[in-house]
Amino acid sequence: MTWLTSSIMARRGVSQSIEGEKHFLSEETQGQFHYVYGPYADPVMHIAPGDIVVVETLDAFGGAVKTENDLPSKVLNMPFVNPQNGPITVKGAQKGDVLAVYIESLLPRGAQPAGTTALIPDFGGLAASSLTHLNGPIAERVKKMEVTPNGIKFSEQITLPYEPFVGTMGVSPEIEAVSSLVPDYYGGNMDLPDVAPGSAIYFPVQREGAYFFIGDCHGRQGDGELCGVAVEIPATVTLRIDLIKNWTIPGVRIETENFIMSVGSARPMEDAARMAYRDLVRWMVQDYGFAEDEAYFLATQAGKMRVGNMVDPKYSLGASMLKKYLV
Repeated sequence: MTWLTSSIMARRGVSQSIEGEKHFLSEETQGQFHYVYGPYADPVMHIAPGDIVVVETLDAFGGAVKTENDLPSKVLNMPFVNPQNGPITVKGAQKGDVLAVYIESLLPRGAQPAGTTALIPDFGGLAASSLTHLNGPIAERVKKMEVTPNGIKFSEQITLPYEPFVGTMGVSPEIEAVSSLVPDYYGGNMDLPDVAPGSAIYFPVQREGAYFFIGDCHGRQGDGELCGVAVEIPATVTLRIDLIKNWTIPGVRIETENFIMSVGSARPMEDAARMAYRDLVRWMVQDYGFAEDEAYFLATQAGKMRVGNMVDPKYSLGASMLKKYLV
């Protein structure tokens, strides 16, 4: 966590030297999982800024797809997918603050850790709409993969690196209750691989207590989450959750040791890209002293764009800038 001493948190007066109380949110203590982000569920945990929370999450299917014979169209109860732990309230959080979530670790859990991906009818980046296609959808299929921190066994010939991240994470909107499948300014189902161990994720608080939710962990995913399903895993996630006062942001921001990133979630995809780059430029102006035109120039020549997902009700893209240029 040494890079956090020079992070936005530290620069805005949030101490990283004192570790708070540690809390455990197990699958059993969570009880009822949630399928919307909203302010109406009873909190399952109350914490103070700086506390550590260890969370046991379910996979995106809630554990219903146990074998390759369990087809999602047969075993899932739509729209009750993408179960979320929480809400967790944070003492002192008010609308206009920022919730800072640092991901310390993310490990697969279960006696024989396995990841699940699937081809689901009328779903995915290369699937036509069920209202418009002439030919039938691709055949439904489930693929199970052994998942450990040493790698993901895609096949006998291919082992992929274990590069875990949290697919869905965020805070409650102020008044709406929104499906956990939908990403937006509050976070939600962004499916950005940069929401990973070693990253700090910043969310704009919308209501008292923040009401933090988390779920949908992945063993890895390529850009775009092409078929709509990553390597879905149940996981144990360790988080440090903090609070930043007097920093108003319009949407989700991410910081790592090497770069900062702004997230845009919208359709069409170019709107998500524009939203992300607009906020990145404004972040460079507000916190790094750039003139707006210089930030615009630099983002044009050195900015990077990451596609989180291209299948959800809104697409999520992240625009980033290396910190070595933010001098």
